[in-house]
Amino acid sequence: MSAISFQNVSKTYITPRGEFQALKGVTFDIEPGEFFGLLGPNGAGKTTLISILAGLSRASAGHVSVHGADVQADYAQARRRLGVVPQELVFDPFFTVREALRFQSGYYGIRHNDAWIDELLDGLGLADKASTNMRQLSGGMKRRVLVAQALVHKPPVIVLDEPTAGVDVELRQTLWQFISRLNKQGSTVLLTTHYLEEAEALCGRIAMLKQGQVIALEKTSELLKRAVAKVLRFKTDQALPPTLAHARVTGRFVQLPAHDAAEVERILATVREAGVTVEDIEITKADLEDVFLDLMTGQSGPAPQASAVSKEALA
Repeated sequence: MSAISFQNVSKTYITPRGEFQALKGVTFDIEPGEFFGLLGPNGAGKTTLISILAGLSRASAGHVSVHGADVQADYAQARRRLGVVPQELVFDPFFTVREALRFQSGYYGIRHNDAWIDELLDGLGLADKASTNMRQLSGGMKRRVLVAQALVHKPPVIVLDEPTAGVDVELRQTLWQFISRLNKQGSTVLLTTHYLEEAEALCGRIAMLKQGQVIALEKTSELLKRAVAKVLRFKTDQALPPTLAHARVTGRFVQLPAHDAAEVERILATVREAGVTVEDIEITKADLEDVFLDLMTGQSGPAPQASAVSKEALA
C-alpha cells in the first residue's frame, strides 16, 4: 500500500475571468519510507496539491489517500496519519512552546506524551525555549515549533512545504538531521523546497510540476543523468554577447552548459572576442538546478505517468 497516492487529481478554480485549472490529472504514488521531492516553479500547483492532501481544499476530480485512507471520505484517519508543516507562520500568541505542543497533542486525543515533546524540543533546538511565549520567538524559532507541532502525534507521513524558506543555516542543518533520522526510522517524507541542493541531497525520487502537470517523475539519480556532462562557470562584471544569451547569470556569476573541451574553448573564444574579461574559471558537474531549469524552460507537456515503484523555483 502506498504511503501517499494521487490518482488523476485535478483542481479548477472559478475566477472573474473564467476557469483556471491549477492541477491537470496529476497521478503518482509515494512509497512508505521514501524521501520524495515535489518541485516546480511558483504557480505550478505544488501548494494546491498539498492543500488537497491535507484536506484543506477539495479536488475537482480524482482521489488522494494516505496509507489507504481517502482524504475526503475518511478524513479523520487520513489526517491522523499525516503531519504537515505549512509555508505560513501560524501560531497562537497566548501559549508557551510547550503549551502549544500539548494543545496540538490534544487535538489528536493524545495525553501524557511529555517524553516525546521533550525529544522534539531537543531534536529541533527548542529545549531552551520551552517556557517562552510563542510571540517572543524569532521567525526561525516559530518555524521550528511548526515542525514540532506537525510531528507531535508521531505521523507515519511527514509533509514539509518550504520548511527552510527564509531561515538560517543552523535551522536547516538541525531540521534535516532530525527529519533524516525519522526517515531512516521508517517515516515517509514529502518535501517541497526552493533550495534544489536540498532536494538533490535528500530526495531519492522527485516529481516536477509545471502548469499543473507532472513533467518529470524519476529517481534523483536518473534526473541528474539528463543534465549535460559539464558546466562552465566564471565571474565577470561585463555584459555577455548575444550569442550567449542562454547563459544563467546570477550577479557576477555566469554558468553555461559545455558538453566537451571543444565547446568550452568555443565559449571562451566568444567571450574573448566580445572583449569580456572573466575571472575564476571552473568546469563542474551539472546539478539538479540545471535539469530543473532545462525542463521548465523547455518541455511543456506531461511526463508519462510512472508506476508506484518505478530544487529554487523560478521567480
